[in-house]
Amino acid sequence: MTASQQLQARRTSAVARGVSTRGIYAVRAENAELWDVDGKRYLDFASGIAVNNTGHRHPVVMAAVAEQAQAFTHTCFNVAPFEGYLALAEELNRIVPGDFEKKTMLVTTGAEAVENAIKMARAFTGRSGIIAFSGAFHGRTLMGMALTGKVVPYKKGFGPMPPEVVHAPFPNAFHGVSEAESLASIERMFASNIDPERVAAIIVEPVQGEGGFNIAPYGWLRALRAICDKHGILLISDEIQAGMGRTGTMFGIQHAGVIPDLVTMAKGLAGGFPLSAVTGRAEIVDAPLVGGLGGTYAGNPIAVAAANAVLQVIKQEDLCARATEIGNRIRPFLENLALRQGMEPIGNVRGLGAMNAFELVKNRETNDGDAPLTNAIVAEAEARGLILLSCGTRANVIRLLPPLTIPFAQLDEALGILEASIEAAIQKTAV
Repeated sequence: MTASQQLQARRTSAVARGVSTRGIYAVRAENAELWDVDGKRYLDFASGIAVNNTGHRHPVVMAAVAEQAQAFTHTCFNVAPFEGYLALAEELNRIVPGDFEKKTMLVTTGAEAVENAIKMARAFTGRSGIIAFSGAFHGRTLMGMALTGKVVPYKKGFGPMPPEVVHAPFPNAFHGVSEAESLASIERMFASNIDPERVAAIIVEPVQGEGGFNIAPYGWLRALRAICDKHGILLISDEIQAGMGRTGTMFGIQHAGVIPDLVTMAKGLAGGFPLSAVTGRAEIVDAPLVGGLGGTYAGNPIAVAAANAVLQVIKQEDLCARATEIGNRIRPFLENLALRQGMEPIGNVRGLGAMNAFELVKNRETNDGDAPLTNAIVAEAEARGLILLSCGTRANVIRLLPPLTIPFAQLDEALGILEASIEAAIQKTAV
């Protein structure tokens, strides 16, 4: 029995079944590479689910963490605040879109950021309704699940959900949902389901993460902004997966030129340390009463030090531009692959910057999703030393999330492994 197999047996015995895991037990990682307990090397196209945008153990980030660890590791910002938190809030206030006064609060996870954004929106507007979208993912807390537009595995068995959370269809041309249909559904919702004067906020991912890397059309995002302005509704941009340079701009919604009222961040914010943030219009962020926001670990000093370093690295190494370069290598590769004979299961290729995916189908005429083939490709890639993630409401999308710092030689190596994995999986599943 290998060391990985031994650990897997222990995991089965000791860890909750509902915590999904793979069989890769890490012992070391550096930039885009990861090694397991058996000494096997992997190229990491998961980046801890878009967390390690600056790669594993970026030296600037690790130096900042080491320096902070020598000073103090925890005080609780509510008890003994510290300058690093202030500096990070000031920088996020500066870089988040919007020419108005902004404020920031720090918490620990993406779900916490979403929960607090909803609390701020409700406190500011005096309303309780929230509109989210099909295919959305906003976390695993109760409100996060309510906002999420995918039942299995995120919502199944966990109801009932909080009231006054409604979903509109997310526009997706590949799945036959037009921008006009999505917008019309919101208007029908106002007429038949929820009074717009009861809606506190619309929350949207500029690029859906778990939903399948579906890119929100820019005109549609501008139309959402107009709907919000018309009815006094706040617009929340969930940038937890699309933010921190991943799409080629610091925040995904910047591609559309839309200014949200609140922005949620996590994942790539702190280079592997647990930290999240809500930044937005000062009067909205300040709406909750003193003591209404916070948490024991919210704004942990080590995670804050890491985040300040991450923002420095993104700027100094121009990682937004590099994300665009990475995407300009990945998408043509996938598009050309899809044109080859025998590659008909690749039904759609999409992406923005270094946030790319391809959707697998049984038949291009009907676009029926092929989840078994998706799983087979992920398994083949893992066997060959490439870590991939699947996503999508039909579990038939493979997303590619390399660190923005990946050397291009390793990027090309990974794409070669991906091609071989797709070919092998198609052959095996066709038998």
